[in-house]
Amino acid sequence: MVSFKDKSSLIWEVADLLRGDYKQSDYGKVILPLTVLRRLDCVLAPTKQKVLDYLPKVEKLSDSAKDLTLNKIAGASFHNRSQFDFAKIVADANNVAANMRNHINGYSASAREIIEYFNFDDQIERMDDPKADILYQVVKKFAAIDLSDIDTMQMGYVFEDLIRRFAEQSNETAGEHFTPREVIKLMVNVLFNADHQSLTKAGIVKTLYDPACGTGGMLSVGEQHLKAFNPDAKLEVFGQEINPESYAICKSDMLIKGQNPANIKFGNTFTVDGLRNEKFDYMLSNPPFGVDWKKAEKIITDEYANLAHAGRFGAGLPRINDGSLLFLQHMIAKMKPRELGGSRIGIVFNGSPLFTGQAGNGESNIRQWIVENDWLEAVIALPDQLFYNTGISTYIWILNNHKSAERKGKIQLINAIGSKDEEQVKAGQRSVNRFWEKMPRSLGNKRKQIPENGETKGIGFITKLYGDFIENEFVKILPNEFFGYWRVTVEQAEKDEQGNVVKGKDGKPKADSSLRDYENIPFLQKAKNGELMPQTITEYFEREVKPHLPEAWVDESKTKIGYEINFTKYFYEFKPLRSLAEIKADILALEQSSLALEQQVLE
Repeated sequence: MVSFKDKSSLIWEVADLLRGDYKQSDYGKVILPLTVLRRLDCVLAPTKQKVLDYLPKVEKLSDSAKDLTLNKIAGASFHNRSQFDFAKIVADANNVAANMRNHINGYSASAREIIEYFNFDDQIERMDDPKADILYQVVKKFAAIDLSDIDTMQMGYVFEDLIRRFAEQSNETAGEHFTPREVIKLMVNVLFNADHQSLTKAGIVKTLYDPACGTGGMLSVGEQHLKAFNPDAKLEVFGQEINPESYAICKSDMLIKGQNPANIKFGNTFTVDGLRNEKFDYMLSNPPFGVDWKKAEKIITDEYANLAHAGRFGAGLPRINDGSLLFLQHMIAKMKPRELGGSRIGIVFNGSPLFTGQAGNGESNIRQWIVENDWLEAVIALPDQLFYNTGISTYIWILNNHKSAERKGKIQLINAIGSKDEEQVKAGQRSVNRFWEKMPRSLGNKRKQIPENGETKGIGFITKLYGDFIENEFVKILPNEFFGYWRVTVEQAEKDEQGNVVKGKDGKPKADSSLRDYENIPFLQKAKNGELMPQTITEYFEREVKPHLPEAWVDESKTKIGYEINFTKYFYEFKPLRSLAEIKADILALEQSSLALEQQVLE
């Protein structure tokens, strides 16, 4: 089997020809569009001559009619009617620029529109300039690279590997462009898990959407998964992407696979929703971590103020420096109604959306809206060092507005972080980590990967934990109310110099603002038998506060409701400190070792 890494390395060698004439950060402006063009050229090669032979028969047809007819001849959703392919372009070394432009203009409208997003004509002119004179060499190098012997999934890997390399060269964040494929596969497995029975139906058609689709990895893996599960099923994919290069790559991938490239929209999802009136069966996304939304601030705040829940952001607005929860609200707005089967969402976040924001603030209000509507189905904590641009821990949120009976009113937490070491010693026996393994070679910040084999480790094991819906050492299942709390304002009486309580005009004690404090009171408390039971603010206050502050009271007018998911706290395991004897023994052993080394040196 041809390795995508081999292809990627061959393409990357073109960078040697650009060195000196291009900055490293600009290599992608040449290599990415030429990779797309070469891939399209290779895909069309078997039927290229048939299209050329058929050209005289369609001369009098309109451009759109020509495209439809010649696409059928090409056996694809696009074609090229130029006399030039890569081989003929390099065969005429003196006219490479003109012939390359002729080749590009020969594509059908859908393919030509994709190529235009690369602004490649500027690079043709730049490389053809006598000062550089590298156009022929670069195109010749690409003409020698065969991109017909790898499938679309492998081709997706090629693009992502190239983007990662460019990002590393220019100190950009590769993670903004794509997600590790094993993370996507895990998300897809979990997302489709509950629907396996319905997905076996012959001829079933489902839709999948990603509002920050990058190069299309989420969409490709989703389509591949459903096809492998049910070859008769069809998954129509939709997406939107703000980066022009990533958008063009995604759209070209859709074109080659026979998907409708018009389903992929360009632009900022928040400011111009390219699929405004659409609803989807499934949604997947890995929005950029901690990216601000200042550029879209006016449009978002206006929508929030004027449309409220009739718009996308009615539940609240997060801090300006992190738009993660805006993406989730946008996706929730595209859920199908429950009576039409509902929708399922999988989204990757860092830890911030779980707990950032106090009661009454934007993030907390959004969490409250999601939990109280019983949409949050599961949260999966992933190992750290999985992503290319960050080593932090990440979390997959699974949302569903049509939960099964056993999941209603509950949230499943799955701790798939694993031990800090690849293997850990437990009770005298070696216990192999079941969630991740070390990468043979680090890729940026990515030093770990989730294995993909069987149900005893990695993707299969995590998916099984989710599907079994049983509590164990890795899984907790908690009622929605467990995550809610009241944030109460605790006041104490102001006193005069003699220690007497100062009273207001109403005869009640006057609050001393300097003594003001706050308490977060959970909706539920754990009873002596371990069961979770509802509690009131008064019960908690009398039990926990009054014994220590008998003059204190709650200002009920200031009470706010908050929601947070403190994941680490729920799975915390107390580890006893080492005994003094053990520590002393280690210190003595180190001293003896040091004395021995000193003796060797002196001798």
